[in-house]
Amino acid sequence: MCGIAGAIGSVDDCIVDAVVKVRDALAHRGPDAHGLWRHCVDNVGSGVVLGHHRLSIIDLSDQANQPMVDKVSGCVIVYNGEVYNFLALREELRTYGVAFNTKSDTEVVLKAYQQWGDQCLHRFNGMFALAIWDPKHRHVFFARDRLGIKPLYVAEVDRPNHRKVWLFASEVRALLASGLVPRKLDPVGLASYVWNGFVMGPHTIVRDVTLIPAASSMTITLDGQRSDSARYWQMPSANTSAPHSAITSLSDTLTEAVKMRLVSDVPLGVFMSGGIDSSAVATLASSSAEQTIKTFNVSFDEVEFDESTHARALAQAVNAEHHEIRLTEALFSDQMPNALASIDQPTFDGVNTYVISRAVREAGITVALAGTGGDELFGGYRSFVDLPRLSRWARRAGALPQCALRSGAKIVTRLKTGPPGEVGPQTRWGKLPDVLRTRGRLVELYQVAYGLFTQAFIQELAAPVLHDQTHYGLPRSRAQELTDLISASNQLHAISLLELSCFLGERLLRDTDAASMAVGLEVRVPLLDHRILEALANLQMAERFGQLPRKELLRHTAMGKLDPKIFDRPKSGFVLPLELWCRCRLRPMVAQTLMDSALCRSVGLAPEAVARLWRAFDAEAPGIYWSRVWALFILLRWCQKHHVTL
Repeated sequence: MCGIAGAIGSVDDCIVDAVVKVRDALAHRGPDAHGLWRHCVDNVGSGVVLGHHRLSIIDLSDQANQPMVDKVSGCVIVYNGEVYNFLALREELRTYGVAFNTKSDTEVVLKAYQQWGDQCLHRFNGMFALAIWDPKHRHVFFARDRLGIKPLYVAEVDRPNHRKVWLFASEVRALLASGLVPRKLDPVGLASYVWNGFVMGPHTIVRDVTLIPAASSMTITLDGQRSDSARYWQMPSANTSAPHSAITSLSDTLTEAVKMRLVSDVPLGVFMSGGIDSSAVATLASSSAEQTIKTFNVSFDEVEFDESTHARALAQAVNAEHHEIRLTEALFSDQMPNALASIDQPTFDGVNTYVISRAVREAGITVALAGTGGDELFGGYRSFVDLPRLSRWARRAGALPQCALRSGAKIVTRLKTGPPGEVGPQTRWGKLPDVLRTRGRLVELYQVAYGLFTQAFIQELAAPVLHDQTHYGLPRSRAQELTDLISASNQLHAISLLELSCFLGERLLRDTDAASMAVGLEVRVPLLDHRILEALANLQMAERFGQLPRKELLRHTAMGKLDPKIFDRPKSGFVLPLELWCRCRLRPMVAQTLMDSALCRSVGLAPEAVARLWRAFDAEAPGIYWSRVWALFILLRWCQKHHVTL
């Protein structure tokens, strides 16, 4: 696991210096080694620069450092992530006469590209973002893993000679450190953030910086020509005609996926929240590991948020060496500056992952397995129950005129929530007019359900330049992609695809990457092995989802020997008590930031609307959850820290 950086195009000393700055801004991702490689191709300045910071996981020797050069082909790689089936690929490549100088997966990836070209991506099982200089084709080849676990950003920058040069890096803030990327907010990215509380790719929060899509590859040539992104894998459509033995296949795949991710030359542990997903991973890891696994849980003084009792019982059931990390409001407040500094792009989530990642890293662990993806794959969210019902209501109401829908929705909302305060409710009944306006279309309905604010309040909150920049909080091209993706699927599978693509792909995975790598911790997510997705798509919907949202299939296939009573309780994800803390120790900092009118205007927010929202939250008005004010607080603090304005 590492941080990668580089440039291709018109490369002079200024660009090399910029790449060094970008690389060094990624030092937290790889504290064990760093390197730089430069190559000039002609006498007019065309060239490539590759930079790397390494977190040593597989083959700890210096020979496995990067950038890594293949002496046979001349190809050079910088690579972030792990390809878990590298041992099998190494043996296959040896049958072609390929020789290896290291025991690293990096060299296997480089040799695989040399042997199979871009088709090597189909053979990889893992999480990765890579850039390979290919001297034969005179371009840099970029690729990301199927689910987008590892990010990779590119930016075209202006040069005085009018020749093109592209920078790339593992993080957006590292590109800002180059001094060549304008510190300006992207209107589409910002509008997306105001809707979602995170930025939907391929846009980012920074203008002219884009995210390479998941499961995609692309090239940039020496003369600065960027190819279109090419998908090498697509999330599978449901295939309900598959044989019943698919459940057995799923069980085997789950076991193998976890076992593959236990390979490490450094200490490894498991995040244990006390829920089904992390417990499934811990159970499978315990049965496959050669030694006792270590599990880690965060506990709180606030009883309603504390899952430590359940985590302790589960750790005991799987014979794990369990560690509890006590997080108090005072301790979190002390860690807040570092937690905020770990955020790559603004996100209303992420600080929770930073807290546990830091504690696990300080306990001497370098690799941690997490249960990320279980809810999205097995139907653990309320969206699997609520969205089909809302879709039916919205379709039935679709025959009514819009004016009648608006009037009726307002009346119902008033009856359910009472008279509106300074800001009307921004959840559930407050969104009823927006729900009905979707007329049951699933992509739009999903976005309304997950949006932070009603469309009416967004019109008050966001500057006019941000209006109509997105389609329901999505870049318009992305909205069409998602519509096409789910078009051939039934509702439950379609909701799973949306959860994987949006909530997980655009928020959870990026937050986990930034927060964990801020402390030099590699987080592996075995439930997101692409073969598990493909196996689930082959099941009947009743087999896969069962009684929603209990995730019975995951319990049965991964934890059949555990007492089911352990999980007979309401679902509770890993959530910090920020609702309480924002009104106590964190209140002065949050209030001061939100009430800064000049800061609000500089990032395209209406100060009056932000102030009303804060007062409504502070007064505990109905339907004003902590995430609404927290998202704006994070946006304002991030822009202030990085000197980014609209």
